[in-house]
Amino acid sequence: MKEIVIPGEEIPSCRQERGNACFEENGKSYATIISLAGDDRIIPLKGKYVPVRGDYVLGIVKTLLITGYLLDLNSPYLARLSDRDCREEYKEGDVVAVKLFTVNEVNDASADDPQGFSGGELIEIDPVKVPRVIGRNGSMLATIKEYTKTQIFVGKNGRIYVQEGNTKLAVRAILKICNESHVSGLTERINTFLEKESKGVSNDE
Repeated sequence: MKEIVIPGEEIPSCRQERGNACFEENGKSYATIISLAGDDRIIPLKGKYVPVRGDYVLGIVKTLLITGYLLDLNSPYLARLSDRDCREEYKEGDVVAVKLFTVNEVNDASADDPQGFSGGELIEIDPVKVPRVIGRNGSMLATIKEYTKTQIFVGKNGRIYVQEGNTKLAVRAILKICNESHVSGLTERINTFLEKESKGVSNDE
């Protein structure tokens, strides 16, 4: 049984999916941000993205440098991408998937393995909702792809790029997951939604 907890509320356990959603004091655990608690873990429902070495993220080219690019990461922090690692040139505003290979003590990152995206739709969600969009063992994402025939790249920083297939339905499903991430039986609800919508039956409850 999961329930929503607010900052300062005592919780049974401080084991968390990702981030700093809780802290321990005098042998007790407390939530630091609004979260979903239950099953001996806590899942943040809000939070800024903080770069982590090894993360795959979607950056937007913010600044052109002499030796590369500065990428906006949907975060207070930026990533630097060297043009030596690029197979193509980018311009300001381009969407680029990268891997973060270094993160320093002030959370500025260096990126490599870039892949540019175009011809699709970019959406942004709260980064802490990313695990819900992906689902256990990728099950939720696979379901969306199956019903919409889309290609979807999900960045750990809360940016998602959708292309080909029924992009509008895929985006609606992703936003529905984010809006209802705290509701039990979410997988079944999304399956029902996609099944009906893919057949042209409205289900905007």
